[in-house]
Amino acid sequence: MPSLNLTEDHFDSEDDHTDQGLSTTPRRASSGYRDDPSSFVTPKNSNRILRNRSSHVNIRSDGYGGKENGRYTKLSHIPSAPLNVQSHNYEPDESEVWRAYVAQQHFSNRGQWWTTGKKRSLKRWALTFMVGVIQGILAFLCNMVTRFLSSTKFDHVNALLQAGIETEDVVNARGGNDDMLGTFDDVVDHDTEVVEMEESKGWWSFGGSAFLAFLFYQTLFAGIASFFVYLEPVSGGSGIPEIKCFLNGIDLPRVVRVKTLICKVVGVTFSVAAGLPVGKEGPMVHSGAVVAAGISQGRTKFWGVDTSFSKFSDFRNDREKRDFVACGAAAGVTSAFGAPIGGVLFSLEEGASYWSTKLTWRAFFCAMITLGTLFAVRNFDSLWGQADIDKLFSFGEFNSLSGEASNFSIWELLLSIIIGCLGGLIGAVFNAANEHLTIWRMKHINHSPSRRYIEVVAISIFVTIISFVMPLVWNRCTELPTDMQDWSNQEKNLVEALVPFRCVAGKEYNEVASLIFTDADMAIKQLFHFREAGQDDSSTFSSAALFLFFVPYVFMATIVYGIAIPSGLFVPSLLSGAAFGRLCGHLLHKLDHTSGTFADSGTYALMGAAAVLGGMARMTISLTVILLEATGDMQYVLPLMLTLMAARFTGNVFNEGLYDIHIKLKNIPFLEPEVPTIAERHEIVAGQVMSTDVKCLRPVERAGVVYELLRNYSHGTFPIVDTASQGTLYGTASRSMLCTLLQRRAFGSPDVLSEYDGCGFLGPKRLSPLVQWDTIERAYPRYPTIDDVEMRPGEENCWLDLRPYANTAPHTVNETASIQRTYRLFRTLGLRFLCVVNHNNQVVGIITRKDLLPEALADSLIKGRNAHLYALENFA
Repeated sequence: MPSLNLTEDHFDSEDDHTDQGLSTTPRRASSGYRDDPSSFVTPKNSNRILRNRSSHVNIRSDGYGGKENGRYTKLSHIPSAPLNVQSHNYEPDESEVWRAYVAQQHFSNRGQWWTTGKKRSLKRWALTFMVGVIQGILAFLCNMVTRFLSSTKFDHVNALLQAGIETEDVVNARGGNDDMLGTFDDVVDHDTEVVEMEESKGWWSFGGSAFLAFLFYQTLFAGIASFFVYLEPVSGGSGIPEIKCFLNGIDLPRVVRVKTLICKVVGVTFSVAAGLPVGKEGPMVHSGAVVAAGISQGRTKFWGVDTSFSKFSDFRNDREKRDFVACGAAAGVTSAFGAPIGGVLFSLEEGASYWSTKLTWRAFFCAMITLGTLFAVRNFDSLWGQADIDKLFSFGEFNSLSGEASNFSIWELLLSIIIGCLGGLIGAVFNAANEHLTIWRMKHINHSPSRRYIEVVAISIFVTIISFVMPLVWNRCTELPTDMQDWSNQEKNLVEALVPFRCVAGKEYNEVASLIFTDADMAIKQLFHFREAGQDDSSTFSSAALFLFFVPYVFMATIVYGIAIPSGLFVPSLLSGAAFGRLCGHLLHKLDHTSGTFADSGTYALMGAAAVLGGMARMTISLTVILLEATGDMQYVLPLMLTLMAARFTGNVFNEGLYDIHIKLKNIPFLEPEVPTIAERHEIVAGQVMSTDVKCLRPVERAGVVYELLRNYSHGTFPIVDTASQGTLYGTASRSMLCTLLQRRAFGSPDVLSEYDGCGFLGPKRLSPLVQWDTIERAYPRYPTIDDVEMRPGEENCWLDLRPYANTAPHTVNETASIQRTYRLFRTLGLRFLCVVNHNNQVVGIITRKDLLPEALADSLIKGRNAHLYALENFA
């Protein structure tokens, strides 16, 4: 890798090169470094350097890169190359203009009770309140439309099924007893009425075929959901991996835009109504994050809306946006499960990489407002009287079946651990299968929008066929429970929700169809609350029916996750896990000959739901609280904790959580909380992993040099070296700031420093017009680019004074610092870059997040061990 060399040629001098950076000592050679005098842009050699280096330099994509075939460039034949994305900048540039802006704010607050800080705090809480209200209303509308579409579909299909049964009864009766049927004319009249009724409906009757109607609804809704993903590809999938990356400090394009929000909410409404094994929970987290980001910024490119900068300027930065997005994620979980505490813990455990006590209170407040909004809009019909808890998403009401005692025995906690291990194994198999399927999609389907749409339609047809065939394969009608005197109202309502599906309505039901031809939350409640604990309790769902539902459903969920529709996996995992847990309860009761030794099957269904979801997502704390808030019964605290821990440990033996797998498949440079294992096993220092392809500027630079540097290199930040003190680090200049200065022509006359050679003392005099800090930051986040800058003739020789705008307090690390300290410093502070200096405070390299990935650390370690080979290659 090229080293950093400060030369006199860089300072417009004709003297010989004087190496002030890394030298070609044996220690450097052992690390695989080599000198490259062209590592710096100078006024005299800038054009030559740009021409010569364009063919071989490793240009980086994150802050320090472009599109050449470098080590970290996205290549088609290297699927592990990190994605070309930018990092957030959570720390303000402590420049002179920034200090002047802060001092002005402090001066204006002198003697004032209502200070700027209090105004900012009030606005922050008011915006957080708005986020909670809007997210609650969005979740309510999404849930209401989804239920309407689903009920319309199922009512039509069930009506056609019942009409078909009546016709079959007539046909069967013709070959039977004439006394049962009546005269032949009655039969003819009945057939004529059926035909006339079907013809009066037109094509909407689908020729009396329930399957065709079911296929039409499923495919239509899935096609509409995929169409919105076609409009905005980022809206596809769960959205939780993207929000995790955003909160990790990665600026993924279009993740928190209003267009993404619209496509996400509308798309998931139709994808759930399409009967696919997906849920709304993940997309609700994404929608909450987008709502929070949009409300806090007060600006949208989609509608061209831009609120007054004076009202929202304090929140238009990466730090404030990150905190609002964390609050929005908590609001999303709250709107999905009605679990505010679980939402805050989810944002803490799975989302945010940077947390504070103040952020905890804000997330709690946002979740509280979201839950309050849901109570208000869902109980509007009762004029906000006594709240109807059942109208919120819940698992139903769990009650003790044996008085004050718990529904399980202490020794059954061991069975909870076993179920957790099995759930972790199921989750690991699910993750592995979906990972391989996603890799295949990335190679053959995802590159073409038309192929992605065709895949959605094809999979929708496949899921429809399987969903319709499974109840036909079961082909058994079970009588409805009749002795329900001791049953609760909840259980009686669940009995009424059982689906007949080619059975006598009101008397019989189809066990498999009752889990498919209904909403997922209703199916989950049926698996949780139908009692089966001993010989007096009948089996509502038999073991064979549960097995017939569980295996195909998990298979379909594996295929569906990853196609071009908004989809979540919380509810599918809970539903399949509940079926698995209830199946385990059935088997235990059969082994016990239904003598009541084991807990009821509903308890095992809850443990199975937690096990499969924990095995898929590998969540523990937040998931435990979410499930407890959804059940409303504290007796299950310890069983749920044991189940989730067992599922996590078992799953981690084989692979990672599904969200982490998809983050790596998308090649996003995500920094884990812990230092990579390779850094713990080997002694690596910052000088081995840094990038030495650094371009430096002087405190006062010609506009033409800056323009050519920005035009030919896509570095995000440029170190500024103090030429008056032997090239020590003076500060840093961001790309956005330089583009803004060039666009506003904030440079002085060419004659203002006619004899400046780059080494003399400049003095405090400003050599170019001053641009205020708030003027530079007003364009956030769409700063001007170099393409927006047009240099006029004669302006190339103008002087650009960077001293007022330079970040004079950048974060630095010594080249001998361990990689453990460097990693913790970089991730804990949420840095975008880290300057590496030597003992003389001279810049010798730059570290970005891609340099700290395990793959990059391994590459640096290998290059360090094979330094002699690189030296021979360079010498040759």
